Amino acid sequence: MRQMARIKDNITDWRKRRLESPHIIVGCFVLLILAGTLLLLLPVATAEGEKTTFLTAFFTSTTSVCVTGLTVVPTFSHWTLFGQIVILLLIQAGGFGMVTMASFILTLLRRRLSLRFMMLMQDNFNLTTFEGLGNFVRRLVRDTFIVEGLGAGLLMIRLVPRFGAKGVWYSVFNSVSSFCNAGLDLFGNDSLTFIRDDAFFLIVTMALIVLGGLGFVFWFDWLNKSREAIKGRKSPLHFFRKLSENTKGILVMTLILIVGGAGLVFLLEHDNPATLGGLSGGQKVLQSFFQSVTWRTAGFFTIPQEGLRSATAVIGLLFMFIGGSPVGMAGGVKTMTVLILLMNALAFVRGRKHAVLHKRLISYDLIVKAAAIVTVSLLVTILGSILLLATNDLPVMHVLYEMFSATGTVGLSQGVTPLLNSVGQVIVILSMFLGRIGPITIVLFFEAGRSKRDAVVVAKGNFTVG
Repeated sequence: MRQMARIKDNITDWRKRRLESPHIIVGCFVLLILAGTLLLLLPVATAEGEKTTFLTAFFTSTTSVCVTGLTVVPTFSHWTLFGQIVILLLIQAGGFGMVTMASFILTLLRRRLSLRFMMLMQDNFNLTTFEGLGNFVRRLVRDTFIVEGLGAGLLMIRLVPRFGAKGVWYSVFNSVSSFCNAGLDLFGNDSLTFIRDDAFFLIVTMALIVLGGLGFVFWFDWLNKSREAIKGRKSPLHFFRKLSENTKGILVMTLILIVGGAGLVFLLEHDNPATLGGLSGGQKVLQSFFQSVTWRTAGFFTIPQEGLRSATAVIGLLFMFIGGSPVGMAGGVKTMTVLILLMNALAFVRGRKHAVLHKRLISYDLIVKAAAIVTVSLLVTILGSILLLATNDLPVMHVLYEMFSATGTVGLSQGVTPLLNSVGQVIVILSMFLGRIGPITIVLFFEAGRSKRDAVVVAKGNFTVG
């Protein structure tokens, strides 16, 4: 009787238990990856003469959902049109996230959102209020399709004359992949090297990558303030002042990273015959900017990544680790996360008690959250690198480049992805998954596990750092 009562109590406790938001988000990503794996295992998804194992399908589904771009088989030749459509849908769904997709469907059906689901949406979008969540999601999806459609139309100007009717499909695939920062393409093993002389094509691709990486919160604030400035006939300086401190921070960091990255690539690679050495001056500048942009979690390349000098590759590791901006398509620890930590360090060096950005106080909780994101992401990347080196006989720099690319959901590789053994592929799969959910939910996982012990006051310890 006691045992039966204990079992009954356990069942009651289980029923009372509720999944936290981060658990639901992670579960949605897992289900989407598994669904994609099953679809890619269908015979109709694999090209004639090719063979798809479970691990290959699982790897491809993960890299698509996590909008990474690392591949163990060529996307253009291994998969049929059906398989490529599945991959594109996985990229789009992974870029949006399952919470966004579910929110959009529910709002379209005019279903009332429960308080619990609204809290989940708030966590997913990193918003501070419930107000206008439905409109936010509808606008997010609508604007995404508009930008991707415009991007596809512009890319067709170059791809249709070159590939004929196939150019339409290539343009759609490339536009979605660029905007979602996925880095997957249908052109071959050499990515965009075949068209690197076409400035128009590369500029459109870079614009899509940057727009996707800036984040939805940035877009909406920028567009709203733009309309207000145009209606009120305000000056550009007035417009910039009206932007939120978050938008200003993202804009400044993005410009510094793109321009600074391009400058460093040009400086270090301009005379390297394996990358920029044989190009004209204008082409060197263009390829430098493209390399700087693609490091920010895009995954396309126009110059061989294995040809980069060691110093350039190390800079690439830093850029891939930082990634894009919050609540966007890009991965990495995010620009604002790094900026907040930099401002906190600057405040400490200057002897100031509080960190300030654009005349606004950075809260202690936000600094702790930023530190947790960077610490956990770095630990995952280092651990993955050690495991990959232990299980695969590969050069250290190639492994580091692979792992920073995987956890930053970038998709750039120095040619080692197809050479990985089964254990190595599993390590990269886990790294891509943790990298994708990390900036969104790792800290939320910690918050979900908080207990009443947080309320216990303990004596201050005497520790030493630095």
